[in-house]
Amino acid sequence: MSLIEKLANAALARDALQVRALAQELFRSSPLLSGLAQPATSSPEALVVAAALVELLAFRKHVAAPAWTVAIGGLDTPFHLLSAADRMPRLRAWCEAEAPEPLRRRKLFAPPDYLSEV
Repeated sequence: MSLIEKLANAALARDALQVRALAQELFRSSPLLSGLAQPATSSPEALVVAAALVELLAFRKHVAAPAWTVAIGGLDTPFHLLSAADRMPRLRAWCEAEAPEPLRRRKLFAPPDYLSEV
């Protein structure tokens, strides 16, 4: 399983600590994210999350995202990357209003500073 796929699966599991660790490892191993290959996953959700997170990391680091991310659409149903957003209406509303564009475009929601310290 590729590092990008592990990152996407950790995000889908809402494992914030693992997401941060894998994002740091991904950027250390491939600082020019544009060369990353599309993950070979059978999960459409994991592919959407992978594309969104790679685009977000590229945006945060001011580098180009891989070309394959452009062709990846969004999720069918919204998904909050923080489990607390399911229980806390104000957090959920804040995430939905302020999520970074690469996430929001694909119906993924997180605080505006999600993965900003990677």
